[in-house]
Amino acid sequence: MKKRLVIIPAFNEVGSIERTVEDIKKNAPSFDYVIINDHSMDGTKELCDRLGYNMVTLSINSGIGAAVQTGYLYGHRFGYDYAIQIDGDGQHDAKFLEKMADVMEAEEINMLIGSRFIEGEGFQSTGLRRVGIHFFTWLIRLLTGKTITDPTSGMRMVDKEVMHMFANDYPKDYPEPETAVTVLKRGFVVKEIPVEMKARESGKSSISFKKSIYYMIKVPLACIMAAIGD
Repeated sequence: MKKRLVIIPAFNEVGSIERTVEDIKKNAPSFDYVIINDHSMDGTKELCDRLGYNMVTLSINSGIGAAVQTGYLYGHRFGYDYAIQIDGDGQHDAKFLEKMADVMEAEEINMLIGSRFIEGEGFQSTGLRRVGIHFFTWLIRLLTGKTITDPTSGMRMVDKEVMHMFANDYPKDYPEPETAVTVLKRGFVVKEIPVEMKARESGKSSISFKKSIYYMIKVPLACIMAAIGD
């Protein structure tokens, strides 16, 4: 069996990290996992240490991009065949992981995205965010000719080749739409399958109203630059 890794970026997720890890252990037993603790200040590290969880702790708060890239570096260095991000806030459901890995292997896919919008089941995000998601679907189709229904989904499984690419170069923040464009423009095979997601179990999103404005300016420009660069 191919080696499979779950990357769990976590910043101040003390209220949900235990359920996230135990969900993986129960529903995706063929996967190893690594928590990338992004210098949490709420007891996340202490809880994970007490429970004996596999964890890498960043010395400073570095942001979601750096945390996920650290996970890809870990996966690359330890010879994993597949890696997938599962958010530490409990929104991603581990029961879909085994199926995603089976599809990756059977169809020789480079990146497989878990989309909440194909079947419309589970938590569908807020109305405002869905507007943004539809915009990025349109933009990615314009730039690449490919339709990604859930371009902001962090639940993305990648193979060794894409893992190596991400380990060497990954956006600092809001990476999903930009990296989807990069992967598509480089000719990798990308597919989506339906998954269900859940509402955040605890804590709050890091994307404030002010950051949302920044997001809607920065990310489209980054996508365009990724398309031009490749």
